[in-house]
Amino acid sequence: RHIQLIALGGAIGVGLFYGSSATIQMAGPSILISYLIGGLVIFTIMRALGEMAVDEPVSGSFSSYANRYLGPFAGYLTGWTYWFMWVVVGMAEITVVGVYVNYWFPDIPQWVTALATLVVITMINLTSVKAFGEFEFWFAMIKVVAIIGMIVVGLGMILLGIGNEGQPIGFNNLWAHGGFMPNGMEGILMSLVLVMFSFGGVELVGITAGEAKNPRKSIPSAINNVVWRILIFYIAALGIMMCLYPWNEVGTNGSPFVLIFDKVGIPGAAHIINFVVLTAALSAFNSGLFSTGRMLYNLSLQNNGPKYFGKLNKHSTPRRGILFSSSFLLVAVFLNYIVPEKVFMYISSVATVAVITSWTIILVTQIKFRQSKTKEEVKKLAFKMPLYPASSYLALAFLAIVIVLMAFIEEMRVALMVAPVWFIVLYVGYRYKK
Repeated sequence: RHIQLIALGGAIGVGLFYGSSATIQMAGPSILISYLIGGLVIFTIMRALGEMAVDEPVSGSFSSYANRYLGPFAGYLTGWTYWFMWVVVGMAEITVVGVYVNYWFPDIPQWVTALATLVVITMINLTSVKAFGEFEFWFAMIKVVAIIGMIVVGLGMILLGIGNEGQPIGFNNLWAHGGFMPNGMEGILMSLVLVMFSFGGVELVGITAGEAKNPRKSIPSAINNVVWRILIFYIAALGIMMCLYPWNEVGTNGSPFVLIFDKVGIPGAAHIINFVVLTAALSAFNSGLFSTGRMLYNLSLQNNGPKYFGKLNKHSTPRRGILFSSSFLLVAVFLNYIVPEKVFMYISSVATVAVITSWTIILVTQIKFRQSKTKEEVKKLAFKMPLYPASSYLALAFLAIVIVLMAFIEEMRVALMVAPVWFIVLYVGYRYKK
């Protein structure tokens, strides 16, 4: 129950509720093709991770596998990059929480909300892994129920004319404004960068494997189910959105979700969606803090991080790693006064490079993992990667294309400059450690 919703909640973030309009403007209705392509690649990456996680369930997951099959530097690079990604995303999320709380309580300074969020979520993560799982289950459930509600209400408007004086709206908006692909193949290609960023977090399933009671049963189930559920949620939600409103108007008059619930006459639609998006931000931050603590713990066990992080508290949680990550996140509390909105696009782009690095290493590690097995050992694998090795190499080629496309998006270029600096810093740190 926990692992299914952690996987689902990790990939359905604030991006779907408020960020979807940016991707729609890039590709128009053909954004549905972008999500289908991205979803297939994510499924391949998750099956690669699942093959290893079911065979060798460990806390820290792909950093541990990279250390074992690609060498100590690969484990070091993966672990610290993934930690860095979630710290950066966490900074954005706790600031976003302040924005949503201000919608109801404009007099509360954003830094106060950010600090309160940081303290409460840190305490939840320190308590026990079960407490984390329970909170994440309900956080994710709220998002899922809101999206299902939107899909059901939207279909009622499209097919039955609910909220539109009984006149079915139909599907014409999908091709009536410049066609299904108004910006051509270029629109689909450019949107792939943001589409892949929206899938970031789905790999959290692998990190839960070391603490799952029965990973051989729960991990395959979570991976197989989560990908098609995400595709249904993203494709159905965005498809309905673009049926109800012309694609070039989506997001120009506020959140599309608010407009849909408003149109049906649901009272307080804006308040409901604000609450849902608030829980989405809390959910993402909760998952991120969970993964940073586990990653630091695993880095310590590999001798790729300070021994200080290798101790667990009485609840078997990596208390020291969680508190260390929380202390870095205090930076976000101080930045709340001075960070302009555009910085969050930069943060997103840096996080995209970090997560693509992690996905690339998952695929390369799985290739090495499979090569290390005899034919008899491969036959015994409980959760094999489909269409190996072609699927692994095709997914790697796709990720390389996404990195190249980032160079053509102005706000994303900063990440391509930050990434080499980060890798150099890590390499120097690794050499110094030795």
